[in-house]
Amino acid sequence: MPDILSDRRSVLRAGAALATLPWLSAARAQAFPSRPIRLEVGSNPGGPADMLARTYGEAATAALGQPVVVENKAGASGTIAAAQAAKAAPDGHTLLVSGPSTVITAPYLFNKLDYEPEKDLVPITLLGAGAFVVAVNPSLPVNTIADLIALAKAQPGKLSYGSGGAGGNNHVCTETFLERTGIQALHVPYRGEAPAAADLLGGQVQFMFTAPNVIIPHHKAGKLRIIAVTSRERVAALPEIPTVHETVKDFEVLGWIALFAPAATPAAVQDRLAQVWAQARQQPAIGGKLEGLAMAPPAHLGSREAVAGMVRAERQRLTQIVKRLNLTAT
Repeated sequence: MPDILSDRRSVLRAGAALATLPWLSAARAQAFPSRPIRLEVGSNPGGPADMLARTYGEAATAALGQPVVVENKAGASGTIAAAQAAKAAPDGHTLLVSGPSTVITAPYLFNKLDYEPEKDLVPITLLGAGAFVVAVNPSLPVNTIADLIALAKAQPGKLSYGSGGAGGNNHVCTETFLERTGIQALHVPYRGEAPAAADLLGGQVQFMFTAPNVIIPHHKAGKLRIIAVTSRERVAALPEIPTVHETVKDFEVLGWIALFAPAATPAAVQDRLAQVWAQARQQPAIGGKLEGLAMAPPAHLGSREAVAGMVRAERQRLTQIVKRLNLTAT
């Protein structure tokens, strides 16, 4: 004869266990983090992703009570670092700091990846966003975008430009500019924007579309020349610099860097991470630095849901461009 009382007790125990699941998730979030947090960055030190990871790191360390450590894993357009983060335990202790190259364009540039960006990684918060700057080596007889276009047309295919890696937003931005203006230039990819800028300083490449933080110090020192920004409006940090749009009508491309976590990371942990980084961004020292480098994220992209929506829109925009231009990881 079945033990009805025993069965009833089992059902009650199961129901009680289910009822505690939200509390269990909250408890895990409160216990997080239990060890240092690693930020995987797919470029060498000095690039925009590395700079943003380190800019937030001290404030995040203080808020979380655990060290936030930046790990630079340059190579393969950042996909080595992205794979490391995507395959990590989904507990919030290993995160990715990246722009579009590893989370949007990589599947269209590489025959095989060790991760599926859309499936394996989820955006947490936006770290920085804004216009690219167009910089030239001072030896180049170019002071404006019109000058650059004229010189490139007079010497088709002779000019070269650097990028932080194939498929990155600055690579796609430059190729979009070349397509719009009908000029040709040789692409030279690097393992990050900092080494690309170093070769721009040395004259190995002649121009570059890149994040402001990489170039502004050299521009102020007179070692490189910023001739334009890629936003529709001029930026507060460089009010004297015209936009590309002023010469090439309706041209606008913005860059961004975001924080990503393994997709299976509990929602409560994702919320905690988003909260900590958002609070860090409100600190005057960090906010002021981002403003000074024209990389402050817009206010309407402050929530985790808004950033996820932005990434979805960017995925649609960038994949169309990569396919149309037939870009490859070379």
